[in-house]
Amino acid sequence: MRPQSTRDRLNRFLSLFKSNSNVLVLINPDPDSIASALAVKRLLWKHVHKTSIAYIEEIKRLDNLTMVELLKIQMKRIDEIDTEDFSDYIIVDSQPDHSVFFTPFAYNAIIDHHPKVEEHHASYIDIRPEYGANSTILTEYLRSAGIKPSMRLATALLYAIKTDTGNFERSGIEADVNQFRYLFKYANMNLLKKIEKSELRPDDLDFFQTALMNRILTKKKIYAHAGEVPSADICVQIADFFTKVHGVGWAFVSGVYEDRIIVIIRNDGYRKDAGHLASIAFGDVGSAGGHRGAARAEIPLDFLVQNGISDHNSVIESFVKKRLKI
Repeated sequence: MRPQSTRDRLNRFLSLFKSNSNVLVLINPDPDSIASALAVKRLLWKHVHKTSIAYIEEIKRLDNLTMVELLKIQMKRIDEIDTEDFSDYIIVDSQPDHSVFFTPFAYNAIIDHHPKVEEHHASYIDIRPEYGANSTILTEYLRSAGIKPSMRLATALLYAIKTDTGNFERSGIEADVNQFRYLFKYANMNLLKKIEKSELRPDDLDFFQTALMNRILTKKKIYAHAGEVPSADICVQIADFFTKVHGVGWAFVSGVYEDRIIVIIRNDGYRKDAGHLASIAFGDVGSAGGHRGAARAEIPLDFLVQNGISDHNSVIESFVKKRLKI
């Protein structure tokens, strides 16, 4: 069979829906998923009756909140809507097994760039783990449809590609670069700078201080346990910060958020695979995976309790270190 062109993919995707369809796009909110959902909404404009965006986790990162505010993005938390009002469901930048909040729905389409762990049942599946950003895939769709993105949509997609590729330092392929260049001429750089500068609250510095005090640096690896955190994104920000330390090839940050242990993994991208490491270290005790340069694991605290392990911070730190062989 000949490789599918973007036009083939787009036509198959659009054929799933009818003019009276009420479509719900589900996301775990971050810049890439939000921008991807906006692109889907634009693609379906004039093809369906209504398209809405619902997110499953509270948005706490300042840059994400600023993105939503400045770009006037309309979406609602999933518990604020009646999901039964919709006839069709799409998930972008995630897969149904990534969260229990995603599992109740029968999806018409799954569009993602994370590695597939489980087999999924949907009428249309486009999963490309080689892509640095899911927004790159959706930008290809837009261009194939002959749609010039608005300033707000272009800014959202551009910011998404920047963040998910780590400014092309963490991941990315030629397709990501090409779509970034295409979007650049339509995006608003002033809005982009405002979004990028809104990253940390003053209180967030306390968790940086905790992580810095607890840091362990050995054999080009740095690890820190941040304790109980108000958002998993704090661990992401600290891990990204640690990658800037000279000589560090791997950065690991753990924290406790609500009822689970969060482990964020970053590396310098040179002959390393963070996603594989996360799966090997934590795949048997929780959800784990990601890309070569960035990965994440989530382990229920109940696992520790059920196995007679204390949930004290020092014990959690030892548990994570042992699993990662630090």
